[in-house]
Amino acid sequence: MFSAIARVFRTPDLRRKIAFTLAIIALYRFGAHIPAPFVDFPNVQDCLRQSAGTQGLLSLVNLFSGGALLQLSIFALGVMPYITATIIVQLLRVVIPHFETLYKEGQSGQARLTQYTRYLTIALALLQSTTLVTVARSGQLFGATGIPECEQLLTNDAWWAQLLMIITMTAGTGLIMWFAELVTERGIGNGMSLLIFTSIAAAFPASMWAIWQSRGFEVFLLVLAVGIVVVALVVFVEQSQRRIPVQYAKRMVGRRTYGGTNTYIPIKVNMAGVVPVIFASSLLYIPALIAQFNAQPDADNQIAPWVAWIQQYFTNGDHPIYMLVYFLLIVGFTYFYVAITFNPVEVADNMKKYGGFIPGIRAGRPTAEYLDYVLTRITLPGSLYLGCIALLPLIALATVGANQNFPFGGASILIIVGVGLETVKQIDAQLQQRHYEGLLR
Repeated sequence: MFSAIARVFRTPDLRRKIAFTLAIIALYRFGAHIPAPFVDFPNVQDCLRQSAGTQGLLSLVNLFSGGALLQLSIFALGVMPYITATIIVQLLRVVIPHFETLYKEGQSGQARLTQYTRYLTIALALLQSTTLVTVARSGQLFGATGIPECEQLLTNDAWWAQLLMIITMTAGTGLIMWFAELVTERGIGNGMSLLIFTSIAAAFPASMWAIWQSRGFEVFLLVLAVGIVVVALVVFVEQSQRRIPVQYAKRMVGRRTYGGTNTYIPIKVNMAGVVPVIFASSLLYIPALIAQFNAQPDADNQIAPWVAWIQQYFTNGDHPIYMLVYFLLIVGFTYFYVAITFNPVEVADNMKKYGGFIPGIRAGRPTAEYLDYVLTRITLPGSLYLGCIALLPLIALATVGANQNFPFGGASILIIVGVGLETVKQIDAQLQQRHYEGLLR
């Protein structure tokens, strides 16, 4: 293993790519700690210390920004606008035929879709930065904490100061997007995925230290042991796939013979990735966010009954009803997203066009029905797996008192393991181009 790592740094081209990737990551983390204009940085830090673990509504967005959101830095929005734009463009392929046509055109069409994604990212960044600055100005960024520092996060409330903050945060999102594309072109791995990986991994030491400080060494060891088991389970499931055998008939084109090969269609157990978890979390944040802005008491010093009901059942992640709804939403969104991203009819038509068939299954519609049957059955354990992994932080919150940023669960562990495996595979492929042995054996 150590000799393989040494070969990585002895290869000039690979060493240069890794160094470039690390330099971009360092710049990204540096920008995450630079406050935006007119932000009262001491008050923000005091509020963060005093309200640790209470920012439930923004915990997911803060996780993806590496803690930059609640610090109101120039990179406060992180990669969330780009993630949202990518998901929206992907879903619009089902609704808008022009987008599906562009996707099938190959490299030129996908380049056009990428350009649409960039424009949508900037538009979403403008919207989200406006919302963030407005919430910070109102003193509700951390919720109703009652801490004086949390109500005075800005040093200037003038309209031009807020406009400058919005422009700065939007420009920061554009810069992050450029960083990600540079890493994809000149570094190792997918740039945006690596930046997300960096943001989440940066919060791990602080989360583990907070558990040690608040719950003691025994609970810390328990969390660490659970984390090792969870990581092993996630690696096992992420690598698991159902291989459907495919045979291609021989055909003559001129004097050459094509086909006659055996291959397979890999259908992963978790084809949806982390997207259903993000969908379910975002959907559950909506009622809590609406209730937060309608929580002012009336003349009798009472809040509306529907607001009280939402605050009781959909604000605290350790409530059983919240967990049940969260789990069911993840299962439903998994089936929905897999149905959008994998089209059995299209796969069956492509196989029929090139003379491929599944042994024992007729080409055409029977093949599509068989693929749909297999996909439906294999998505069930994948959706249950996603739901269980996503519930781990909430279970930890209810049992050992760890906060909702429990490091070994939810979207964080899925992204870290997935991006880590993909990056190691790319380094291994680069090594095998120059040596007989790769990084993995």
